[in-house]
Amino acid sequence: MVGYDPKADGRNISSFEVAVAGSVSGLVTRVMISPLDVIKIRFQLQIERLSRSDPGAKYHGILQAGRQILQEEGPTAFWKGHVPAQLLSIGYGAVQFLSFELLTELVHRATKYDARDFSVHFVCGGLSASAATLAVHPVDVLRTRFAAQGEPKVYKTLREAVVTMYRTEGPLVFYKGLNPTLIAIFPYAGFQFSFYSALKHVHEWVIPTEGANSENLKNLLCGSGAGVISKTLTYPLDLFKKRLQVGGFERARATFGQVRTYKGLLDCARQVLREEGPRGFFKGLSPSLLKAALSTGFVFFWYELFCNLFHHMKKADS
Repeated sequence: MVGYDPKADGRNISSFEVAVAGSVSGLVTRVMISPLDVIKIRFQLQIERLSRSDPGAKYHGILQAGRQILQEEGPTAFWKGHVPAQLLSIGYGAVQFLSFELLTELVHRATKYDARDFSVHFVCGGLSASAATLAVHPVDVLRTRFAAQGEPKVYKTLREAVVTMYRTEGPLVFYKGLNPTLIAIFPYAGFQFSFYSALKHVHEWVIPTEGANSENLKNLLCGSGAGVISKTLTYPLDLFKKRLQVGGFERARATFGQVRTYKGLLDCARQVLREEGPRGFFKGLSPSLLKAALSTGFVFFWYELFCNLFHHMKKADS
């Protein structure tokens, strides 16, 4: 069970173990879904239509993009920015799951609301993700810069990227895209946690689980479903965030096609709508949904697995 459950006090794992389970789930999942993340970011940053009919479009499909990145930049390109991405995943997972556990327990002890309600999971999930975002957003900006750059590389190492960005763009560069990130992450994470819980109840009603293997499969499937629903509902804000994060980074984007400069969230939305049409808000949706299904599914899968592992280790010791 993700979040505080007053009926499951037998699974008494510590806050430290919750944070470790969140970190490890993020780490393992990041390794698995990094190639899709790189393709998704490339799609989101491309001004031209994702279509073969547009002669200026560098990418127009998942498989085509994968082949082209492999040919031009080699297999390591799919893990560009992997070090900051892993720091992001580890820190984000720890803060998010620990905050969610603490917030749902606070709701149970300090209010009349049921900590397992859909609305409670939505609010606590949004708040926990916002806290995690504030903690790791600078790393997210670094990860996006590394994933977005082509050849020759502008930044060769993480240290060089931090120093160069700070000197040329100032300290606020590490919080570029924060407003749309927070606006997007609250409902996205809120829907993730609430739909995950809701889908588990539906799954249990339709197909009652028996045994650990069935429980693990249920966690994976319900996590994937929650990820797809959440990503679809909040996707345009994720695109705006990526466009804003690479502002001031235009020279590294020159080989990918047209580049644009945006003054802020609203200006970004207006330019995308004017130049790319309503479909522009959903560029990169296909790899994003695939990534969301895999990443959310595996994050919840690994998190529940490690929490249960810690619980069984405690029982064995007692």
